[in-house]
Amino acid sequence: MDIKLVEEALRGVQHPVKEIDVVTLGMVEDIKIEDGKVRFKLVFPSPDALSSSIKKSCEEALRRAFPAEEFKISIMELVRERKIQKRQTVALGQESLENVRHIVAIASGKGGVGKSTVAVNLAIALARAGFRVGLSDADVYGPSVPKMTDTEFEHPQVDDSTGKEMIIPIEKYGVKWMSIGYFSKPDQPLIWRGPMASNALKQMILQVQWGELDFLLIDLPPGTGDIHISLVQDIPLSGAIVVSTPQPVALADVEKGINMFRSKNIDKPILGLVENMSWFTPEELPNNRYYIFGKDGCAVMAKKFNVPLLGQIPLIQSIRESGDAGEPIALMDREDGKSFGKLAEKLIAILE
Repeated sequence: MDIKLVEEALRGVQHPVKEIDVVTLGMVEDIKIEDGKVRFKLVFPSPDALSSSIKKSCEEALRRAFPAEEFKISIMELVRERKIQKRQTVALGQESLENVRHIVAIASGKGGVGKSTVAVNLAIALARAGFRVGLSDADVYGPSVPKMTDTEFEHPQVDDSTGKEMIIPIEKYGVKWMSIGYFSKPDQPLIWRGPMASNALKQMILQVQWGELDFLLIDLPPGTGDIHISLVQDIPLSGAIVVSTPQPVALADVEKGINMFRSKNIDKPILGLVENMSWFTPEELPNNRYYIFGKDGCAVMAKKFNVPLLGQIPLIQSIRESGDAGEPIALMDREDGKSFGKLAEKLIAILE
């Protein structure tokens, strides 16, 4: 056994999400063989929910490569310190975003597809993976983040110590939340025309004291109107995730949404599609799948537009109940919440 053979064995271990071996990714460092022990460092560029699984795969790969030899394996897991880099160009009025690494819009072509459910659970899944996360609820006509996070009666404070009034977001579940719903009564409709709504939404993003964040998610209103165009033109987005159900009626609007982001005036990348309500699984029959809204509609759409299918979220009663109770399912280590963890892993792989 020598260092080159150990390295070659570890090339057989792929990162489950990035689908590249750990050696090529530069995750293996300082291989040493001494006193019947193989030592090396397994370095992660950011907190990785799959670290334990990858470590175990490395151990198994070495045992398979050297079955006739007796040796111990010592793997040190490291996370390199991540320094927030300020954006090279920060437009006037965007100073609150200069320490935000990735800004991701969560969009949908039509309402009722579970966009906010996906956005809230994705934010929590990212936070549980060790990232600094914020979410701005820009769905001005139907803000649902306060209800889904049990923060309906919270009132954000204002910091004017710098001479400019900045809203301090509500923090809960490891995420910084901001919503227009914090500034109106739950039963009070916001009857605003487009320009007024656009200005209010920009305030919910640009006049917030976000601090240092790895991810800022923006839960957009459904559709492709002037509010969306104004908002995404003025916010330095890293890209957009489009949420849909698999049924043809919803997918027709997905196509419009994708074309909006890819238009010359906006030109923002589509990071991927999320298929929500992919199938129904009753609690008493956990192995059964009923494709109520059709099957693999978003998979076909993703292939058509050459974008990733980031995840398929099942229609399960517990996901709805947890959201209504203000305790999103991504908080829990349960099988029905794992789909959001996998969604977070794929987004991390794309942007990190």
